[in-house]
Amino acid sequence: MGDRFKQHGAFSWFELMTTDTDGAKKFYTSLFGWETEEMPMENMTYTVLNVAKEGVGGLMPIPPQAEGMPPSWGIYVTVNDVDATATKAEELGGKVMMPPTDIPNVGRFCVLQDPQGAVISAITYTSSE
Repeated sequence: MGDRFKQHGAFSWFELMTTDTDGAKKFYTSLFGWETEEMPMENMTYTVLNVAKEGVGGLMPIPPQAEGMPPSWGIYVTVNDVDATATKAEELGGKVMMPPTDIPNVGRFCVLQDPQGAVISAITYTSSE
């Protein structure tokens, strides 16, 4: 894991949730030269986006619990403790849109909304060391 996956406060991952994963892959690989790597998961296939053979983001179908939302990019920020970050966000007037949730073999994340309405995700990665 690179430092962005360990450093509290670092932007670490970018993720597109979309209604057309094949179209998105074609568009972004042509536009930016990204390479893709398919990762079959329990209920879907997640696509890792690579730059110089390093994963920098991913794309996935919009999940059933977010049905109706428009395709959009999300940003993940590494934190030392996702649960504490979610609690602090609420204390600061924010809203927890998705509570802390485990992602098998990746870590634990939550989705937060700031008092002005902007959305961001916080994540603590499972250490590979």
